[in-house]
Amino acid sequence: MSIGLIIIGDEILSGKRTDQHFPKVVQLLAARGLQLGWAEYLGDERERIADTLRRTFASGDLVFCCGGIGATPDDHTRQAAAMAAGLPLVLHEEGKRLIQQRIVQMAREAGHAADLEAPENLQRLQMAEFAEGAALIPNPYNNVPGFAIGTHYFVPGFPVMAWPMIEWVLDTHYADLFHREQRAEHAVLVYETAESLLTPMMVELEAAFPRIKVFSLPSVGDAQTRRHIELGVKGEPEQAAAAFAQLCAGLEQLKAEFHPAGDARASG
Repeated sequence: MSIGLIIIGDEILSGKRTDQHFPKVVQLLAARGLQLGWAEYLGDERERIADTLRRTFASGDLVFCCGGIGATPDDHTRQAAAMAAGLPLVLHEEGKRLIQQRIVQMAREAGHAADLEAPENLQRLQMAEFAEGAALIPNPYNNVPGFAIGTHYFVPGFPVMAWPMIEWVLDTHYADLFHREQRAEHAVLVYETAESLLTPMMVELEAAFPRIKVFSLPSVGDAQTRRHIELGVKGEPEQAAAAFAQLCAGLEQLKAEFHPAGDARASG
């Protein structure tokens, strides 16, 4: 099972807002010994969202989906998720109760009684219309819940709401996955060497050590730094250490200039 992230919103694709979810989700996962397997960005287009969710539902992946679960005309995620799951969109009774509770609280803070039958408050109840059988995700910010269908978790686009909701999902449902697989990473900076010259060695390392990945991050350099490649290995600690030793030996055979990229970074 991979962990995926879907970020929804025209404002992200147009550049009107800068996505903050991707780096934060990577951080939340890393703190628990997990890592993101893939991410996708989508606009506010119901059919495209539904098509994407049909594919990801079938994958069996653990997926977080941020954005588009409100009740305005440009919010399509709730409807698209129901379409993709082949389920009717229904009013979730507990979700309704939580939203009404929030309406009453807001009215009380404003110094007047809440009219739950007012058109604007009935409109707000649409935020509790989810695919039939969906589970709720608590929202500690304003009590308006997100929802879950299988291993897909749908949260608002607002970071102040989405991030604690994602943490709740991880800590409540997936704690058994935390730090299950130990990983290590080792790297060097290789100077003034063509990446094509290093590629055969990279291929050989991945063939010899199936539980590691080799990475190559070229830099053209600047006024302070020469052209170089950050070349390294990451994966199961024992194989990563052996592969890194072989990588350094290979660089010496090539008479390449290289220096440590820093101390070995490990997580687990």
